[in-house]
Amino acid sequence: MSAVLPAQVKEWLDAHEVVTVATVLPDGQPHLSVVWAKYDGEDILLSTLESRQKFRNLLQEPRATVLIFPLSNPYVYAELRGITTMTREGGRALIDELSQAYLGEPYPEEPPEEVRIVVRLKVDKVAGRAR
Repeated sequence: MSAVLPAQVKEWLDAHEVVTVATVLPDGQPHLSVVWAKYDGEDILLSTLESRQKFRNLLQEPRATVLIFPLSNPYVYAELRGITTMTREGGRALIDELSQAYLGEPYPEEPPEEVRIVVRLKVDKVAGRAR
């Protein structure tokens, strides 16, 4: 069952706060990455490359957690837990959109062998101190 994203989480994403995504390594240890994100309805969208560890982790174990908080007040936060799906479709478009939002410029070109992925987190639990 999907959870509803708190309005404050949407505000933080609209303000381009960075997020940390946690995935599970093959040995069971957590793996954390700081990434850009946006929301699509009640889902969180992230971008990665097929060559990255988080992609390999999510292929093996699709559960993930995203942590978001404003840099101005890290004691107010939201932990968003759920199951991910991944697709190549729209991968380059998403990273370009996120780069424009976070940096105000296009994302640099990548080598042709790099494959950009859209990670969609369907949030099923929201925890933390967000309103």
